[in-house]
Amino acid sequence: MGWFSVQFQHRTGRLARVGAVVAAATLAAIPLAVPAQAQQAKVLRVALTTGIDHLNPFTAALSASTQIGRFTFEFLTIPNAEKAEASPALAESWTPSPDKLTWTFKIRSGVKWSDGQPVTAKDAAFTFNRMLTDENARTANGNYVANFETVTAPDDTTLVIKTKAVQVNMNLLDVPIVPQHIWEPIQDLKAASTDTLAVSGVGDGPFKLTEYKPNEYVKFAANKDYWRGAPKVDELQLLQFKDTEAAVNALKQGEVDVINRLNPNQFAALQGQQGITTNAAPGRRYDELSLNFGVTDNADNPIGDGNPVLKDINVRKAITQAVDTQAIVDKVLKGLGQVGGGVVPPIYAAYHWDPSDSEKIKFDLAAANATLEQAGYKKGADGVRTTPAGAKLELRLTGHANRSYDQGVAQYVTGWLKDIGITVKQDLVSDDELSDRTQAGKYDLAIGGYGTNPDPDYVLSLHTCGARPAPDGKGGSTDTFFCDAAYDDLYKKQLTETDDAKRAGYVKQAQARLYSQFPTIVLDYQNTLEAYRSDKFAGFTTQPQPKGAILEQTGYWGVYGATPAGTTSAASSGSGNTVLWIVIGAVVVVVLVGGGIALGRRGKTAEDRE
Repeated sequence: MGWFSVQFQHRTGRLARVGAVVAAATLAAIPLAVPAQAQQAKVLRVALTTGIDHLNPFTAALSASTQIGRFTFEFLTIPNAEKAEASPALAESWTPSPDKLTWTFKIRSGVKWSDGQPVTAKDAAFTFNRMLTDENARTANGNYVANFETVTAPDDTTLVIKTKAVQVNMNLLDVPIVPQHIWEPIQDLKAASTDTLAVSGVGDGPFKLTEYKPNEYVKFAANKDYWRGAPKVDELQLLQFKDTEAAVNALKQGEVDVINRLNPNQFAALQGQQGITTNAAPGRRYDELSLNFGVTDNADNPIGDGNPVLKDINVRKAITQAVDTQAIVDKVLKGLGQVGGGVVPPIYAAYHWDPSDSEKIKFDLAAANATLEQAGYKKGADGVRTTPAGAKLELRLTGHANRSYDQGVAQYVTGWLKDIGITVKQDLVSDDELSDRTQAGKYDLAIGGYGTNPDPDYVLSLHTCGARPAPDGKGGSTDTFFCDAAYDDLYKKQLTETDDAKRAGYVKQAQARLYSQFPTIVLDYQNTLEAYRSDKFAGFTTQPQPKGAILEQTGYWGVYGATPAGTTSAASSGSGNTVLWIVIGAVVVVVLVGGGIALGRRGKTAEDRE
């Protein structure tokens, strides 16, 4: 599911990492006296610069939306703060049968929903069974249950899941568990009223959702009865801004305390400013340029109005040859990122894939021109190529109008493609409009991205045939609309392979297959760039530790562990207590979330998916 550049993994899918802060922390080690009145208002305000699609945990796909689900609902297990590895949450333990087809989860006793009712294994069974029987319930995280055979709760503390085949990600099911007594009466999970229902605040996470005003804010109260212990702030606010520049100004004015998804220029400008600390860390997202290769739904019906010339793999190859990913990293990201390869970022080193010299499509305008020439696309007197039928090679390029990254990439891509005889019409639009276009397949080229999880299954699932939406638009959580038998076979093999090394091999082979067919170009893996008011925050729990992100996590550690200045310790990560410390005086806590995930479901804009 991910924003805080939240997102579990849902499109963009769906926050920043700890940088060099030791010196600042040392200088600021003595907290100032704080008035007693100020201590009564411990508010953590988060600047949100991306959109929210749904609060309904079954359908939320944008990174900010999936993070909201993480704050308000507990999961069976959660990636820990230290290494983003599976750790206990609602489930105290989990045990597979000898054949690894049956998993038994021991559900924690004594946990209560915020309305006072007990949380039991029956709530978990209801959540998964609703996903098994309702296509709409599978919108955000359907890949996790696709292989499930049965889910039962023999008693209040035992959950039993039987799978059709071995499923190696059973210890990290990125699915929020919801209260059965609240969600069972709901018949239509696509109804707008389900978002209102989520604001009822009945959850069991570290925060309770209390108020939502679209395009303005989301407010939460701390869950004082949270099983790990109450957060150290009383209230959490996600405050929406039109773009990161507006959020940066709010940070400078002390109106918010944390911001992420900064661009390199903003990040550099904030370094060294009094009361503000910057944080840079390797990111868990990939940026991409998606190519509409003639996308279809899961019944193979054509979707949208993509230029049919992109069905020719030679055209897609030429475009890939004409895109200089190193220049994008050097000039657009100012070096604060890595060149793209596969869809699993380098932060997850065991599964990351980079093409070998023989596989790599190198930036070469002459080669790109030759590819098109040999495929029969001739240049006219005006320098624009035409198809064998005489149609000019003209493509539309869309992306986020409010992102300097998209603006920069669009300019470079337009220039490179002009050099090979392809005219590009830029049409950068709002988040909502981009979401609508990509969901409907109404684009030729689209700038987006996705947030990924520690386990590679989710990000790989986004490119399977089964991830495409149904003809009626239901279900589906696809990034590329890709459907390829060879890729699907590799995906299935990695999901059932219990030998870690062999599984990693299949994961890398799947990425290589995707790369070779050119449905998308993975441009880069941006560093997570954040800044926060170190005169108001004493510390955050980062993920991974010690130099990880504050907001862009697969979990809630950054917000749950937020410690107002003058407080001696931050919240535990569950298996450790490593925290980023910056202590100066002050007390009102402010956090900024700059949304994020890359193309989660096609129904959401790329780059904002989790």
